[in-house]
Amino acid sequence: MSIDIPETNFPRVVIVGGGFGGIQLAKNLKNKEVQVLMIDKHNYHTFQPLLYQVATGGLEPDSIAFPLRKVFKHQKNFVFRVANVEKVHPTEKYLETSIGEIPYDYLVIATGSTTNFFGNTEIESNSMPMKSIPEALNLRSLILQSFEEALLRDSINEQEALMNFVIVGGGPTGVETAGALAELKSHVLPNDYPDLDLRRMQINLVESAPRLLSSMSPQASKQAESFLKEMGVNVRTNDLVVSYNGTTVELKSGRKLETTNLIWSAGVKGSVIEGINPEVLVRGNRIKTDSYNRVSGYENIFAIGDVAAMITEETPNGHPGVAQVAIQQGKLLSKNIINLINNRELKAFSYLDLGSMATVGRNKAVVDLPFIRFQGIFAWFVWMFLHLLFLVGFRNKLVVLVNWIWNYFSYDRGTRLIIRPYRKNKDVMDEERNLVHAKL
Repeated sequence: MSIDIPETNFPRVVIVGGGFGGIQLAKNLKNKEVQVLMIDKHNYHTFQPLLYQVATGGLEPDSIAFPLRKVFKHQKNFVFRVANVEKVHPTEKYLETSIGEIPYDYLVIATGSTTNFFGNTEIESNSMPMKSIPEALNLRSLILQSFEEALLRDSINEQEALMNFVIVGGGPTGVETAGALAELKSHVLPNDYPDLDLRRMQINLVESAPRLLSSMSPQASKQAESFLKEMGVNVRTNDLVVSYNGTTVELKSGRKLETTNLIWSAGVKGSVIEGINPEVLVRGNRIKTDSYNRVSGYENIFAIGDVAAMITEETPNGHPGVAQVAIQQGKLLSKNIINLINNRELKAFSYLDLGSMATVGRNKAVVDLPFIRFQGIFAWFVWMFLHLLFLVGFRNKLVVLVNWIWNYFSYDRGTRLIIRPYRKNKDVMDEERNLVHAKL
């Protein structure tokens, strides 16, 4: 079954995914003699670097999301459909989707990444990921529900388990989430829950590598760890989580942590469309491409961003999964697709590393730029400025800025709302409750 898509005499470029790379590619194909058809399971773009602020009550979810149709409202050669892509048929050149079959001339896979639990189904069932707005809202509800539940418990051990948090993964997401929870503990929760002894609340950040922010400089890693410790976070490097049953975290070191709140930010893997030859998948479930982002073994299928692994002598493991890689690949691929249509020579991709950064909390951030590294309040302002710059939509930039200014001067988080209560599977909840009572 084929769906109703406007007819065209131009080649059709189908982009699967409305992330940073997909948007950049589609924008750069404006006014070109192609039809651009974007498919995404959501009708909005998510600014993922700020998901942790939604999860910790700092921002409203709609302030980091922007309608995809609105992004391209003035682009006449652009078509958008909300659908799940189920399979690609490379020989016949069409996609099998939840709304029907979609033929293509050129296919670009920009599906990004999803949470990687490394095959541990127990952790996957009991922990909280944070890769999408619905997941961030679930986490926000869980955090607030844990404190509401703690108010109803007489047992100190039960209260502590509900108030303790374990964040797994010492990358930017883990560091920023730990810092945000520490600020909640210091400035917000004591006013909301005066009946709870919040000195018992523990925030643990677990990282398997020898240092936090392993992709950044040792100087940035050291300073980030120092900031977190100053804020009361227990940083545990050179350790990893081996199991979590919903109440007890077991670490490889043998230590056990009692918590009902495990936040998983330890890794990602590519979101690959079924039908792509499994032999071209490499470490991290990423799709191997050549230096033109063309998927190995295919002439008219490309992959960009987190899902792509451009394996070269300079990048034997592919490029880092950051927004700038996706943006730069999308920009160049738009030119290469036009070159391919016109039988012109393709240009190889070369990544320009603009630097990396992470914020820990108020006046605390670390920034590594190509020619300078700095930490502290100035780094924090640079972090805020660049994140505002890359947000999609003027309204979103303004709303986020106003929220940040309010939070800074009021020491408050304005969106501590349980809009939709988060409920685990009933059998899992009953099992966790029995385990807690058995330990008391």
